[in-house]
Amino acid sequence: MDEAEFLRGRVYGADHDDAGPRPGRVYAELVGGPLDGLLLDVTGHTGHEPREVALTTEIGRYGPGGRALYVRRAADVRRFDWRCDTPGTA
Repeated sequence: MDEAEFLRGRVYGADHDDAGPRPGRVYAELVGGPLDGLLLDVTGHTGHEPREVALTTEIGRYGPGGRALYVRRAADVRRFDWRCDTPGTA
């Protein structure tokens, strides 16, 4: 199993031992980039918020502390598309 296959269907930021989706929560899928296939918990947010998210990742272009920027799809609010990687802030 490769890294991308391992990450698919897991929730971003969840504990590694229990990273699957939980009942009663609402998720959007991250599409493309270093976090492709992960689910983002958007429970409690309205249909078009947040519009974009910068998520910390160690597997992006900038390594540990870097961020992956994802933007919500206009036509499908259940998906966020990768835009770019950015360096982290000190």
